Amino acid sequence: MQILFLGAPGAGKGTQCKRLSARLKAPHLSSGDLLREAVKCGSAAGIRAKEFMDRGVLVPDEVLIAMFREKLQAPECGKGFILDGFPRNLAQAESLDALLLDINKNLTVVINLQVDDDLLMERICGRRVCANKSCAMPFHVKFAPPKKEGFCDACLAELMTRSDDKAELVSARLQTYNEQTAPLIDYYQTRGLLKTIDGNGDQEAIFAELLKAVQVPA
Repeated sequence: MQILFLGAPGAGKGTQCKRLSARLKAPHLSSGDLLREAVKCGSAAGIRAKEFMDRGVLVPDEVLIAMFREKLQAPECGKGFILDGFPRNLAQAESLDALLLDINKNLTVVINLQVDDDLLMERICGRRVCANKSCAMPFHVKFAPPKKEGFCDACLAELMTRSDDKAELVSARLQTYNEQTAPLIDYYQTRGLLKTIDGNGDQEAIFAELLKAVQVPA
């Protein structure tokens, strides 16, 4: 089963992808993790990607596609995979289509995890993390608060807000998603691949709906 996840920042894609990956025993492939893995192992695409990353510029689409080509043809993806965070726009989606056609694979289903913008803001802006890098335990002021406000349960270090979790930057990230990635919803809908899941509820209920969408017994 070859699955692609769509969803705005804070929609919970990472959490649900990891759970589904464990259930299906299919690798969860996020673009960020793949970049780090490719660079670390020194693959051909990784070496090219590192040149751009070292200069602090975005890795071009053709390098990302080369990286996905390497991974999707690896033995661990032989029985399926779960894509998360790629493609991000229509051009990347078309490049992915061409790649999958070339390696004789196809998407089984595209999951659109839909969450209200107000809840996305609340989820992201409420995130906190332990400032002690060797701990880095995550918290949330509403959904997973620490026992003592402002301090880590594990090591008692102060909690911090990541710079990209501040409201003005979150708004910009959501705007970018709505402008560049949201059009993929129609793109995959017209091809009969899209299934939209309400991501506003609790994780267990969402996962139950996800299993129904991919036709896996609960």
